[in-house]
Amino acid sequence: MLIETEGIEFKEKFTEDIYKEVIAFANTSGGIIYVGIDDNGEIVDLGDIDNEYTRITNGIRDAIQPDITMFVRFTIQDGKIVRITVNEGTNKPYYLKSKGIKPGGVYVRQGTSSAPASYEQIRQMIKESDGDTFEEERSIEQELTFKAAKEAFLLYGVSFSKEKYRTLGITHKKDNLYTNLALLLSDQCTHTTKIAVFADEACTIFRDTKEFGGSVFHQFKQTINYLSLCNKTSAVITGIVRTEKKDYPDEAIREAFLNALVHRDYSFSGSIILNVTDKQIEFISLGGLLPGLSPDDIRSGISQPRNKNLASVFHRLRLIESYGTGIRRIFNLYSGCMAQPQIQVTSNTFKITLPNMNAVNTHQTPRTELTPQMQKVLDFILQHKEITDEQVQQLLGIKKTRSFVVMKQMENAGLIKITGRGQEKRYTINL
Repeated sequence: MLIETEGIEFKEKFTEDIYKEVIAFANTSGGIIYVGIDDNGEIVDLGDIDNEYTRITNGIRDAIQPDITMFVRFTIQDGKIVRITVNEGTNKPYYLKSKGIKPGGVYVRQGTSSAPASYEQIRQMIKESDGDTFEEERSIEQELTFKAAKEAFLLYGVSFSKEKYRTLGITHKKDNLYTNLALLLSDQCTHTTKIAVFADEACTIFRDTKEFGGSVFHQFKQTINYLSLCNKTSAVITGIVRTEKKDYPDEAIREAFLNALVHRDYSFSGSIILNVTDKQIEFISLGGLLPGLSPDDIRSGISQPRNKNLASVFHRLRLIESYGTGIRRIFNLYSGCMAQPQIQVTSNTFKITLPNMNAVNTHQTPRTELTPQMQKVLDFILQHKEITDEQVQQLLGIKKTRSFVVMKQMENAGLIKITGRGQEKRYTINL
């Protein structure tokens, strides 16, 4: 006499609960379902056995995704019982088409019963079935919209249509379900970017905080716009030339954040962290370097993208030029600067720090304020190409001692240079 076990299930008649049992067996280690036997192991009359057989086979084919038919075998036993033999599937998780990839639609075998799978069990099944590449795995969330992505593609003149979803990696090659790449591009993306602006170097006193979520395109736009407000402009006077210079090269900020956004490990649920102080900006993303790479390799332009499909999407939109050039471009933008960008790597984080160029220069080389007397001297030199000590005294209405002090201050500030000695001494613009 048969009894229910971990691998055997009885059903008195056909109901839609049978779909859950088939799913549970396919997601676990396989099993057998007997339709026409009650819980006591007694045979129950199914009436028109051929009709029941057809209902069962059609229902299982239509109600379960992905296609499970190759792992299920149907037989009529003794002309009274429908036997459904379910083998363990290779395209897990199997789920109710009407419910989707979530606990209400995915079932596993637990003892002699079938139970909803947990989110962690579902993720593990996806990982085992799709491989260990997060962006290529099927997304648990399938109700996705792409407003921000469509706007970004339109802005950069690239077509964004359903026909290209599979090519881009937005839908899975096996069953056209949305992938985790689709989740990242979608308005429902759960990963975020957090920005903290601090009033002290110890990063303990907040001036402002922001958190941007949604599509990675939306996060990119909002973050770059916000950081532009933090990127102050200072005036630098070199000789007679007044130059306005930002604290950070705009392109360096853009490249540093793109690097964090495109190459972070999205299998972690944490946020990208940006810490802003008066002296620097830190860009911290989850996921260290891939095996075999070092910080020196990154600085040299060697790159092995963790999220190849996401990088490819950003490359299509020309947001990144080519793999590996972003970090090298950042260091080029800081060439000649007294402080250089810093890269720090741990097993699970990647941090790049951009120094505030104006703060570095202010600390290293104190600026001299241009006084009205100095401006008069500079204007005279611009008009006459040079000036003598006697002309300085006449121009400013001062004596020889004061004239010496003024011209020495201008020389120390790099505004002028001196040629000749005695009566041949001349002051000219230091270009």
